[in-house]
Amino acid sequence: MQPVQDAVVYVVDDDAGVRDALAWLLRSRRLTSEVFDSASAMQQVLLRSPPSQPCCLLLDVRMPGMSGLALFDWLVQRGQHQSMPVIFLTGHADVPTAVDAVKRGAFDFCEKPFSDNALVDRIEQALTQSRTWVTARLERDHLQARLADLTERERDVMRCVADGLPNKLIADQLDISVRTVEVHRARVFDKMAVKSAVELVNVLRHI
Repeated sequence: MQPVQDAVVYVVDDDAGVRDALAWLLRSRRLTSEVFDSASAMQQVLLRSPPSQPCCLLLDVRMPGMSGLALFDWLVQRGQHQSMPVIFLTGHADVPTAVDAVKRGAFDFCEKPFSDNALVDRIEQALTQSRTWVTARLERDHLQARLADLTERERDVMRCVADGLPNKLIADQLDISVRTVEVHRARVFDKMAVKSAVELVNVLRHI
């Protein structure tokens, strides 16, 4: 699998040796990484500047202070665990905890010591999932921006067009002329970047 471009892998582990080894591994596979020695340090970064690019999180389960599990729960509460898939790094004793986290939405877990190839494969799969979520979020944002640009009358016409009404019925329902309907309809299609009522309906389904 090819590396996901413009993506970053966040590594959170209190063991400096693990952080260095993972950073080296990711560099060798042409993957960009940022490392943190605690879950709270990662949390502070996310509070200041949530990532906008595809990313994933390699997260140790047990750490002093805030645990990896607590950080994961925080991400779930904020709805960030899908755009930032979490791969837990766990010792044998923490496997049941990691399995439970996967059931609650974590992407996967890798038991220490882990296979480099297997871990990188899962990282790249997690980054691909993240890209899908990031792309979908950007599309929703663009759609909301286009909707916000519509006038109130254009919204009225858009709803009627989406309901499949012909121009004459829209004119009667809104008490305007057919020509006015045609003008508003053209503006709606232009602002929503569609060429037909079918395309409009398909776009509105993603709201």
